[in-house]
Amino acid sequence: MSNRRVFLQQSAALSIPLIVSPRVFGADAPSRRINVGFIGTGNQGMGLLKRFIARDLGNVLAVCDVNEGSFGYKKPDHFYGREPAMKMVNAAAAKKTKGGTSNLCKSYSDFRDVLKRDDIDALIIVVPDHWHRIISVMALEASKDVYCEKPLTFSVSDGRKMIEAVRKNNRVFQTGSQERSNPVSQFVCEAVKAGKIGQVKKIVTKVGFNNKVSPKPGWKPMPAPQTFDYRTWLGPAPDSPYHKDRCLYRFRFHYDYSGGQITNFGAHCNDMAHWGMAMDHGGPTEIECEGAGFLPEGSLFNTATETRFRCKYENGVELFCESGSEMVQTRFEGTDGWMVTGYRGTYASNRELLDGCPTKPTGVDDPHSAHMANFIDCVKSREETRAPVETGHASAVLCHIANAMIRLYPETGPGHVAKWDALAETFINNDAANKMLVREERDPWS
Repeated sequence: MSNRRVFLQQSAALSIPLIVSPRVFGADAPSRRINVGFIGTGNQGMGLLKRFIARDLGNVLAVCDVNEGSFGYKKPDHFYGREPAMKMVNAAAAKKTKGGTSNLCKSYSDFRDVLKRDDIDALIIVVPDHWHRIISVMALEASKDVYCEKPLTFSVSDGRKMIEAVRKNNRVFQTGSQERSNPVSQFVCEAVKAGKIGQVKKIVTKVGFNNKVSPKPGWKPMPAPQTFDYRTWLGPAPDSPYHKDRCLYRFRFHYDYSGGQITNFGAHCNDMAHWGMAMDHGGPTEIECEGAGFLPEGSLFNTATETRFRCKYENGVELFCESGSEMVQTRFEGTDGWMVTGYRGTYASNRELLDGCPTKPTGVDDPHSAHMANFIDCVKSREETRAPVETGHASAVLCHIANAMIRLYPETGPGHVAKWDALAETFINNDAANKMLVREERDPWS
């Protein structure tokens, strides 16, 4: 461990009366500035990087991506990748220098080169889901604090390994569940948890429909761009021919790399459901898929296009998650009223329930920026973050077991209720569903 990192961890405990400038002990003192690296500079990664710079949360010393730079992300005119990211960081840093230039930030195509740098304290990991556990655990073993995007894991089995790595290495960890840093979501979930709507009986969560169109059956492979390391992008995933709609933003619509909108938006709305139930580390006792739709066989995308699942908890609460026009929404129904919050607004059965509810912040105080700020603050203080690894694991598990039942739906049809042991993290007497809790990985990443 570098001397600098040792200093950061021990400085809070020191109280030596030195005669120095007050600036040395300020929030922006050189000894208190956190050096970070961004691994993944695509759609979400670039958005977080822009916010990190705007809020001036620390020094960005490294950016890493298998894509040198290209268009083709969420919107056609988005040009992202490691080189655009590096230029953006250095341009922002140059504005603070007298000479107007900076090469503080370096770019890398291999994340392992970033892990080797002793001068980097923390990593922001924003890569496709099938890489989350691998990169995070390697970073934790390299004594880096980690902010990893949601869904925290690619499979149920991934989560326990990440928890063990965080605790064994005594690292600070933040799951990218930004609603945990949204004052509106905080108000609603804490109000429900405090009993403001009485005893919770039912929760309905909404996830958006697929927002990209899949190539139809008969699609043809394409040559991978020379500036894109497709073999490394695949990594532990099955060896599959390149197509532009397999990668970048569209990876989430392939079960080989993600879990569709259930893990994308569901990681937010179902996390809030757990939050309001005071069940950050828990899970349901049973689950069933009540309906699911899929594209024609042979389509490039294969995740469910729409679905509805139901699960029941030990406290008697039933949670229904369904596709809808709302990207993220959570509705709590209790014995004394209801409250709804999500991307389209916050509502309640009684206006008085919303007395004191703040407005959703924007600019440098938006939830994404605030969530990263909480992470950086905790890196300095060594306190627990708002979305620690166990919390991220619990909400991801719910999404993964839901996907297991959704993928089995074409065979089982409606009415197939699976019993779930949340403590052992396994389905009870359901071999077909249990096989989906672990994802096979190719060497050398298995």
